Amino acid sequence: MAYPHDAEMPEIGADEAIELVAGGATLIDVREQDEWDAGHAPTAQLLPMSVLRDRIDELPTGKQLLVICHSGGRSLRVTDLLLKSGYDAVNVIGGMTAWAAAGGPVEQPAQ
Repeated sequence: MAYPHDAEMPEIGADEAIELVAGGATLIDVREQDEWDAGHAPTAQLLPMSVLRDRIDELPTGKQLLVICHSGGRSLRVTDLLLKSGYDAVNVIGGMTAWAAAGGPVEQPAQ
């Protein structure tokens, strides 16, 4: 189904995203490698926004993708791009900042 460009952007809060990911939903982290290395959701797939166009075929099709970044700005733009490309994508409002504040699991680097 094509994304209706005049439709409201599909978004969910961190609490709902945490529940969906715990149930097996696919979380796509669009931050850069250094941000990922500083801490990320354990089951997330890293696909930085900077390389998305070159690697978009790595994304699973036929399932909903939850898109997350640091605070929600990049993931909003990526969600829009994915929707226009035929993916079922949803922006996670507030990004990893909201995810961590809501108690979502965060894998930290070894100290």
